[in-house]
Amino acid sequence: MRAVVQRVSQARVVVDGDVVGEIEAGLCILLGVAGADATATADRLAGRVARLRVFENEEARFDRSLLDTGGEALVVSQFTLIADTAKGNRPSFAHAAPPDLAEPLYERFCDALRELGITVATGEFGARMEVDLTNDGPVTIVLEAGA
Repeated sequence: MRAVVQRVSQARVVVDGDVVGEIEAGLCILLGVAGADATATADRLAGRVARLRVFENEEARFDRSLLDTGGEALVVSQFTLIADTAKGNRPSFAHAAPPDLAEPLYERFCDALRELGITVATGEFGARMEVDLTNDGPVTIVLEAGA
């Protein structure tokens, strides 16, 4: 499982012209699920994201997490994060989980964040989405959690 985590001042997801998920200050999380991932992987990565200290304290140091700030999370499924680009110019998605495995793990990740007290908005699994965000900093971190 791989997450691209962006600190944002606002973010939203639009599907077919309709806003399906929207947050104010917090984290926009693009989440890719691999075929070998499991429920424990989703729980572990959600905990890491929730505790990731990328928000500034009074001294402008990264010392506060989403849990500390009360920020929100927008989670967007993105299987292309699992791309293998080792051979040629066309990415392979052979290691990405099929939708019937990926969707429950994506939902588990979102639920694990909610269980930690974080307000979570989502995109629409499997849909073609437009993600609009204002990256604050910019701050972008890549996290991985294997099965």
